Amino acid sequence: MQEKWWHNAVVYQVYPKSFKDSNGDGIGDLPGIASKLDYLAQLGITAIWLSPVYDSPMDDNGYDIANYQDIADIFGTMEDMDELIAEAKKRDIRIIMDLVVNHTSDEHAWFIEACENPDSPERDYYIWRDEPNELESIFSGSAWQYDEKSGQYYLHFFSKKQPDLNWENEELRQKIYEMMNFWIDKGIGGFRMDVIDMIGKIPDQKIVNNGPMLHPYLKEMNQATFGDKELLTVGETWGATPEIAKLYSDPKGQELSMVFQFEHICLQYQEGKPKWQYQKELNVGKLKEIFNKWQTELGVEDGWNSLFWNNHDLPRIVSIWGNEQEYREKSAKAYAILLHLMRGTPYIYQGEEIGMINFPFETLDQVEDIESLNYAREALEKGVPMEEIMDSIRVIGRDNARTPMQWDESKNAGFSNGQPWLAVNPNYVKINVKEALANPDSIFYTYQKLVNIRKENSWLVRADFELLDTAEKVFAYIRKDGDRRFLVVANLSNQQQEFAVEENVKSILIENTSVEEVLTTQTLAPWDAFCVELAD
Repeated sequence: MQEKWWHNAVVYQVYPKSFKDSNGDGIGDLPGIASKLDYLAQLGITAIWLSPVYDSPMDDNGYDIANYQDIADIFGTMEDMDELIAEAKKRDIRIIMDLVVNHTSDEHAWFIEACENPDSPERDYYIWRDEPNELESIFSGSAWQYDEKSGQYYLHFFSKKQPDLNWENEELRQKIYEMMNFWIDKGIGGFRMDVIDMIGKIPDQKIVNNGPMLHPYLKEMNQATFGDKELLTVGETWGATPEIAKLYSDPKGQELSMVFQFEHICLQYQEGKPKWQYQKELNVGKLKEIFNKWQTELGVEDGWNSLFWNNHDLPRIVSIWGNEQEYREKSAKAYAILLHLMRGTPYIYQGEEIGMINFPFETLDQVEDIESLNYAREALEKGVPMEEIMDSIRVIGRDNARTPMQWDESKNAGFSNGQPWLAVNPNYVKINVKEALANPDSIFYTYQKLVNIRKENSWLVRADFELLDTAEKVFAYIRKDGDRRFLVVANLSNQQQEFAVEENVKSILIENTSVEEVLTTQTLAPWDAFCVELAD
């Protein structure tokens, strides 16, 4: 395996709309992000994954792109973007662009032309049929929308304002590669590829993900754009298995650096049910099984893992699987320690490093997310009680991740001096960056330490992973590198758990508890977590 810069990197995801507003319009922007680069440099991260900032009508918060080579007015200008890339580079931070090429906005020039002129080349950039089939949109309802102008239906697996692109069209693919090279030439550090496993779809056969042409397309993309450059590329791939992940991330395959797989995230939902029917409790046994599979089956020579708990589409980890009440800080640290010492590239979502939690939504008018609102509308039509709907949104809804970043205890948490586009969590007075930086025992410094550990310890890249047989709620594993062995332990529960370290401890790398006490009592207190090097 040839080591690349991303093997010991830590990536920080910024959701621009909610990170920092510089001009008082209540919406985060590029100059706002630039103003906080010193903070991110202090955390130590290697790269920023920037959720979409392209020109967009914002039907789906920027994942509906009207112009790939321009910046949305709400975020600033292309000059602001160039400035952000340059300022980040000065701090050894790379910018990873969010690439959305499964679909565009219905306001993209290609789609407008496709509707206005059915004989145009752009018509074939999208997928049209005379009659719809049973395919459903991920945002609910039919995946087909009738276009009055041309008398045909177009495919949209997300909002009806997000028509799917037809990757079978070679001219379209070349235009996408040209656009990617435009950004590469600006000096970005790579791409996060939104729902990339959908570009090989065959709608007439109802094949949505992992179609037969997916990997040929990615190989073609690699050759045409980033293949000969040191760029991080990560694909969003719901439903991937380790075997599928190898197809993407094996260096010999010349496709991507890694993929996001969501098998562990699916434990949030009741099996076989819609995501809104969530699990009341984390199945820790299943979590261990899933991570063990990915850590052992996706080997260092034939692929690479991404590691994450949170992103812009998911609830806050401390709220759904930790304890946001009496053990907020400790459970946040436990999840951080557990994840960051596995093999793979860790991703931190904004606010995760200070232990931000879900928003206490009470009414629908507090909700902005299109997916949540669609769910509420359909559920009401089916007679689901409003209190049940709001409970689901409070636990699972995407807006939980999108509330403004909490910088300090001032009005609007220091996010904006205007009216924020989405309400700030009322707990900002206690949970904020200023408070975290002032407290040497805060969650922030645990994350900072973990980032440094990854930078300074090359064994994290290559060491083998061995899951230990423990009490059900205890997640413990060994990372073995030659003669060196590192023990990582986390109690993922509110109860004491028995745990005996049978060997001598050489040194403590990180802890959210007293390791000495654990060794003496052979007991883990609630949410205890640590990593130690074992003696030879």
